[in-house]
Amino acid sequence: MDTLYWIIGSSLLMSAIAMVGSITLLLEESTLQRLLLPLVAFAAGSLIGGAFFHMVPAGLAAFGNSTLFFAWLLLGFCVFFALEQFMHWHHCQRAQTSCKQPLTYLILIGDGLHNFIGGLAIAGTFLTDIHLGIMAWLAAAAHEIPQELGDFGVLIHGGWEKGKALLFNMLSALTFLLGGLVTYVMSFNLDISFLIPFAAGNFIYIGATDLVPEVNKHEDIKVNIINYVAFIAGILLMLLIKMLFESR
Repeated sequence: MDTLYWIIGSSLLMSAIAMVGSITLLLEESTLQRLLLPLVAFAAGSLIGGAFFHMVPAGLAAFGNSTLFFAWLLLGFCVFFALEQFMHWHHCQRAQTSCKQPLTYLILIGDGLHNFIGGLAIAGTFLTDIHLGIMAWLAAAAHEIPQELGDFGVLIHGGWEKGKALLFNMLSALTFLLGGLVTYVMSFNLDISFLIPFAAGNFIYIGATDLVPEVNKHEDIKVNIINYVAFIAGILLMLLIKMLFESR
């Protein structure tokens, strides 16, 4: 039952991150863009570091060095690739996209699916090991902050009222909790250890193919250095968490 509390609590906290988008109302566009890219780089490092330092080792411990482990890893990668191809949106370009009303609904639908699958995967890590679940949640949360900043900005620029944008962004984020509860119920009748390599594949896809390309195209070398340092900081945070957990 303690695991269920962790799943519900972490899911509600993840959903609450949707409120961070309201910060965009207080910042100038230039300030937001200066903050957004380092946040994206940090999120990319956190996701990739979390996958390689935590989730891949945990998955190998559960499956052994087997083809099945790598199949689930690649499936996690491919599912998010397919999801993004189908929805035709890109996480961190949304703050700069020329927004029309249909795009705003597309973003909400895409986020809802993304959060539901994320909830499935993160809950699976909590059910395997609480420490692994905390790490996976931290990495996912680091990714959600710049994403939600972009989401809210797109909804506002697409003509949505502030209150309506916050409400629907929150409802979209609550699908994370739905995914977590589905995983918890599934765990009574099904071995859900496959969700660990599946989530690792998700993290690697988002970090390496979705976020990194957003921060490595700047022409200013100073900006590139700042983004790279933020990326390394995300990786080092996941390494530090691993060292702290292993020392206990």
